[in-house]
Amino acid sequence: QVQLVESGGGSVEAGGSLRLSCVVSGAWDTSYCMAWFRQSPGKAREGVAAIFTGGYDKFYSDSANGRFTISRDSAKNAVYLEMNNVKPDDTGMYYCAARIGRGMCYRGGWYGLHEYNIWGQGTQVTVSS
Repeated sequence: QVQLVESGGGSVEAGGSLRLSCVVSGAWDTSYCMAWFRQSPGKAREGVAAIFTGGYDKFYSDSANGRFTISRDSAKNAVYLEMNNVKPDDTGMYYCAARIGRGMCYRGGWYGLHEYNIWGQGTQVTVSS
């Protein structure tokens, strides 16, 4: 059974930084797309960033581009989201998602919730002004 466990959320002031981690266990696939999504209060869940574990493709939302960095550590089966210069609008529950057995990420659809078949429980990020 594939499981994703997120950690690293917390409270931070605007302009600060946080690093989220997602550890994958039980995955039979070695090359798949992983992404971070967030759900802010009263809003739909949206894609933040994605990375292909079998290569170097990375994708970012407009709001994350230039401030957040997604990375991976294959030895640890982990994916990270480095969040810099955070803003109050970044507040929300952050979810890790994996596209196991469905190949690489692709530019036109990495942000679609239906593309991912495994989800973590989420970690809360709160940014104060």
